[in-house]
Amino acid sequence: MIEKKKLPIGEEFFRNIRTKGFYYVDKTSFISELLKTRGSVNLFTRPRRFGKSLNIDMLKTFFEFGADAALFEGLKITEEKELCEQYMGKYPVISISLKDVAGEDFQAAYEMLCTVVSEEAARLDFLVGSGSIMQYDKVKFERLAENRLEKPSELHNSLKLLTRLLRKHYGTSVIVLIDEYDVPLDKAYQNGYYPQMVDLIRSILSQVLKTNENLEFAVITGCLQIAKESIFTGLNNFKVRTVSDVRFAEYFGFTDQEVKDLLDYYDLGDKFELFKEWYDGYQFGEAHIYCPWDVLNQCDKFCESRRARMEAHWENSSSNSIVKDILEHSNEATRAEIEALISGEYVEKSLISGLTYSDFENKEPQKRQTYLWSILFATGYLTDAAKPDGKIHRLVIPNREIRGIYEERILSWFERRTVSNTERWKKFCEAVKEGDGETFQLLFNSFMDDSISIRDTFIRKEMKENFYHGMLLGLMRAEENWIVKSNTESGTGYTDIMIRIPAEKIGCIMEVKYAEDGAFESVCKKAMKQINDEGYAQALRREGAQVIHRFGIACYKKSCKVLFETVS
Repeated sequence: MIEKKKLPIGEEFFRNIRTKGFYYVDKTSFISELLKTRGSVNLFTRPRRFGKSLNIDMLKTFFEFGADAALFEGLKITEEKELCEQYMGKYPVISISLKDVAGEDFQAAYEMLCTVVSEEAARLDFLVGSGSIMQYDKVKFERLAENRLEKPSELHNSLKLLTRLLRKHYGTSVIVLIDEYDVPLDKAYQNGYYPQMVDLIRSILSQVLKTNENLEFAVITGCLQIAKESIFTGLNNFKVRTVSDVRFAEYFGFTDQEVKDLLDYYDLGDKFELFKEWYDGYQFGEAHIYCPWDVLNQCDKFCESRRARMEAHWENSSSNSIVKDILEHSNEATRAEIEALISGEYVEKSLISGLTYSDFENKEPQKRQTYLWSILFATGYLTDAAKPDGKIHRLVIPNREIRGIYEERILSWFERRTVSNTERWKKFCEAVKEGDGETFQLLFNSFMDDSISIRDTFIRKEMKENFYHGMLLGLMRAEENWIVKSNTESGTGYTDIMIRIPAEKIGCIMEVKYAEDGAFESVCKKAMKQINDEGYAQALRREGAQVIHRFGIACYKKSCKVLFETVS
């Protein structure tokens, strides 16, 4: 049996993937497209975990002097023989990543940036022995490589200095690669030193990218397109490629065919529709794109066990604070729009491409909402449902994973709001404990009036049921003296919600169903029948419950109906 290649989860080095037995989704045509259409400075914006870092390292591996042609054997770029002869291994390259440049204050972030640049300089230590570089420049270089910078201006000039020395050594202009350029700005905004970091990043980039005769071209990646006036002031021939652009769309993330090929390779072709539902849905230009981080991690799960559950992987690797922010600042109109999005509908919004983080502090509600929607789009929490009409975008939630993030945030927000109304919440809990279905129904309806509902759209019924299920769990898990379990095996099936109140030997069984078209009566009866037929109360009996309340709950939009019975 032939051993399968390893999945490159978290592997950002092209050489390692090509030499250590990893599966590689061929993105090398990116090189050709870049050379044919590049500007002097090229900014690519994509959400986190869509392959930006690996593409940057691929460019470095291809262009840098000493390139190993064997690493590209069998890949698409080698079909362009003249291009490879002209460009492969023909340039000095500077490559840095700013993804770890962070700190609780400006000084800590400044020192981290110094470390990043000095490590790249140390990688180029052959310059110390160059016969083409003057001694005074070697002194500057050694201070940089040893991280002994004496004043801020040396850091500001550091990348430009490296381009000048590399060109003197090789006699060839330099390619500059900068990955995740906006991370230091994001961290600075969160920790209160944004203006200082803007000045620092602007100074470094301006010196190396603007009117630099030693520069061949630069490629920069990030999540957001920070406004040109803020960072990239005065740059000519500056090209920005966002998620809305047609060119380069297929080079960040996986296409349908790439996912099919990967799943077939690991004998998981029958799982394709699941992958499509959970991780597809991004519209980059005219291409439909999957999140590669999700695809690789879930494929790995299935390689361990074909019975593995589908999971939200991108959610756990990316901050969800922006979703929380938009909910915290939402008005009635925004809540209605979020309802539409969760239900599989779209909202139309005018978006801003070039942002500054200071825009988020705008006190004017309409502008603040515009900035927040723009961020949600740029960071992958929303995508285009159709080709944008000018600045107007028809926005949708891309897939099941991202919808879950919204639902989780909404349920958390709902729980805080409802539990904060102590009197109403206590009455609800009392109704659960006493098996008072009429009061339960009255109060749960009132809670839903304050929340966001699931509309009766094409979203699958079980997904709608999960939302209401989550609302109930949030209400009852706040009661510290109760044991609340979800989707627990009991009898011959799995009950939605099981509650045990040990001190009073009371148990509760709840089955939640979605009432299509408001068919409350029949759905309530179906839920109650399921509780009885499947023997859900057996587990509660075994754990000592002497009184068991049964609730068959039917939900539709912002309404519910409850059938209930108590068995002693």
